[in-house]
Amino acid sequence: MGEKEKNKNNNKKQKHQHPNSQTTKQTSDFSFKPTSEVKGIRFGGQFIVKSFPIRKAKPLELLKVLSFPPTTKPKDNKKLPFPSTTAFLPTNFTILAHQAWHTLTLGLGSKKSKVLVFVFETEAMKCSVDRIWPHEIALGDVNKKLIKGLCGFEMARFKFRKGCLTFYVYAVREIGSFGFLCAEDLKTILQSVVELKDFLDHTVMLAMPNQRSINYSQSQNQVAMAH
Repeated sequence: MGEKEKNKNNNKKQKHQHPNSQTTKQTSDFSFKPTSEVKGIRFGGQFIVKSFPIRKAKPLELLKVLSFPPTTKPKDNKKLPFPSTTAFLPTNFTILAHQAWHTLTLGLGSKKSKVLVFVFETEAMKCSVDRIWPHEIALGDVNKKLIKGLCGFEMARFKFRKGCLTFYVYAVREIGSFGFLCAEDLKTILQSVVELKDFLDHTVMLAMPNQRSINYSQSQNQVAMAH
């Protein structure tokens, strides 16, 4: 019995450390934990990076980062994919600050930036949480305010390193729930992240539609090259 329990615990750790293999698993296999016990985002020794802000992404921006169609606005009678999902992307300041920090430290400073994706069990839950979450937040406050501070919920965490971008995907449901209503959305997002090629330069994030420094036609080509 002792060996079986030990092997079971090892398997759970392996699933947590290697989320790519979870995309083909059933939702019941996801490791949901109360938010107080869920691992947040990590910074290593880059303490200054904690002050770099991230912002809520618009739905189309998330689709472009995931290289997921459609890339144009849908018809009025159709919703965009992943209506129960909220994502946070690096701000322009964060993108440029990462580059400057890397230069000032003679290559020792981190060039990695972080993308957060929260997949809620329902669209209503997402809308409710969006009302209390800030539009922009410092990375150092994410664990305290967006993860640990979300009382009454539990999460399953997935982490993917994609070159200079690290994706953190959190599935969010109410404590005591069984299964996950938006399991297909979660599976699709996880598979999309797994299939992304490494980002060699996260300044490609400047190529979002709402950025004025790069025009829209050029941004589409740059995003395609980065992925």
